[in-house]
Amino acid sequence: MPYGRRSPSFEFPACRFPAWLRCFAAIGLLWLNVGASFGAAHESARHSSARVSRQAVPSTKHTSKAKIHPSNKAKKSTAGNARRRVAHKRKQLTAAELPMHASQHATKHRKQAARNAREPRGVRRPAAVTAQRNATSTAASRTAARASPRSPHLLARCGYTPRSRALLRAKAVYVVDERTHTVLTEKQADRVMPIASVSKLMTAVVSLDTKRALNAPLDVTVQDQDFDKFTGSRLSVGSRLSRHDMLHIALMSSENRAAAALSRDYAGGRPGFVAAMNAKARALGMRHTSFVNGTGLSPHNVSTARDLSRLVAAASRYPLIRAYSTDRAQVVLPGGGRARLSYVNSNALVRGGDRSIVLQKTGFINEAGHCVVVRMRVHGRPVDIVVLGAPGSRDHIADVERISRWLHCSLR
Repeated sequence: MPYGRRSPSFEFPACRFPAWLRCFAAIGLLWLNVGASFGAAHESARHSSARVSRQAVPSTKHTSKAKIHPSNKAKKSTAGNARRRVAHKRKQLTAAELPMHASQHATKHRKQAARNAREPRGVRRPAAVTAQRNATSTAASRTAARASPRSPHLLARCGYTPRSRALLRAKAVYVVDERTHTVLTEKQADRVMPIASVSKLMTAVVSLDTKRALNAPLDVTVQDQDFDKFTGSRLSVGSRLSRHDMLHIALMSSENRAAAALSRDYAGGRPGFVAAMNAKARALGMRHTSFVNGTGLSPHNVSTARDLSRLVAAASRYPLIRAYSTDRAQVVLPGGGRARLSYVNSNALVRGGDRSIVLQKTGFINEAGHCVVVRMRVHGRPVDIVVLGAPGSRDHIADVERISRWLHCSLR
């Protein structure tokens, strides 16, 4: 074969290349041919499988469904349920976190529907009318924001700290804002304890509920003496006072015989009066309260600081109880030739001229300790303070003074 021309088998001239090189070249060419053939076959097989799969899977436009393997169907169902649960959870979280937005959205649609009902469709309001309505709505929202009460609380900068709270000497303390019914501070508020002469607040409430004439005279008898503690009284047996004066000195000066006479002068006698006291307590929701007499000299007159706040709130609705319990002094004429008697308030805060107190009652027996309940007006806000079981004769007053400083500073 002439030099320079290739044979069909791609042989090279023997004069130019040795035998071993011609062998390697032939092997390389053979390898390239085999690789090209394999690639073409693989590409053809891939296109064939794609055509078969497209023919097997039905189009979404047709109603017929292809059969799915049960295992694949279960996997798809589980994944779908998981997606639905996540979407539902997100929906719940959104509804829980944005209740006000939903309410405002509904209110907006209601207002829009009302405007559409008033005005024909297609009629545009003048710009001045729209501006006036927007201004009115903005002013109303600002007024509502100012009127909404801010939740009151005692502030640390006003001295209310855990350390200062521990300085309260009373066994039980309860302070509540009556406007918002927010408990400002408490200490063993549900502990059942004797309440001593604080019971006279309930005595006054039941006496006034009888609607009997306050100018009618009432005598002090032997039955009105103290047979529990055997305490004395400036009202001697045989003294005669009006029901008005009896109620006055029982609330202001905690006169025991005056309270005993009021409880005896009842339609059902003293047992009926005590039953009426307990019935009133149940009606007020005082679940842990029980009375056995109208004076409080018995240690079995028991209640809790939380219950007594309900009694203070109920008693404050009686103008006479507010007036009589906060008078600084009163003079009465027992009659029968007896000298007139001068009484002063048993509460040192009232005697000192604290005009923020609008209702109060003190009490003491050995079993109860020193007790006091107070309705105080702090910057126009009514606040009830209950202090029970203070050990010293001045401790209950000191506790009220400390709480009063916290209140006047925090509730500005």
